[in-house]
Amino acid sequence: MKTKLILLSFGFFLIAGVSFAQKKKEAKSIISDKVAIKKYHSKEELDRKQKGELLVLYIERIESLVQLMPYIAFATKPGITMTTLGIPNDNDNRKILDEQFEATEDFLDKNQEFQERILPYSDTDDLISAILFYEDTLKSLHEYSEFH
Repeated sequence: MKTKLILLSFGFFLIAGVSFAQKKKEAKSIISDKVAIKKYHSKEELDRKQKGELLVLYIERIESLVQLMPYIAFATKPGITMTTLGIPNDNDNRKILDEQFEATEDFLDKNQEFQERILPYSDTDDLISAILFYEDTLKSLHEYSEFH
């Protein structure tokens, strides 16, 4: 009886493993959900913020742009997958997309480390101007998708 139970359990796990192995992997979104920023600011709002808050906003905007810019030929908003674009969702394409995401994350980590160390030396007015520029660029990219 014990042998039958062990064999039955082993058979069940084997069948379950094979069925999950055959399951096709879902296509990933080409653009990360992290590219969306919560709020766009006016110069007056930014003038009232302390430099530490401005540094955080600056870094967030850079991260959004870095995660969006390489893909504007495909899309400018999250949710678009390789499948929606007609790109085969095969292992090679998923692998190269994963490698691209890893390279982007590595760059963003190093960039954040650099920005947190060097950016505090920047002029506050220049920091505000850069944030406004980045936000205008992000707005333009979202409007861009409406024209094509």
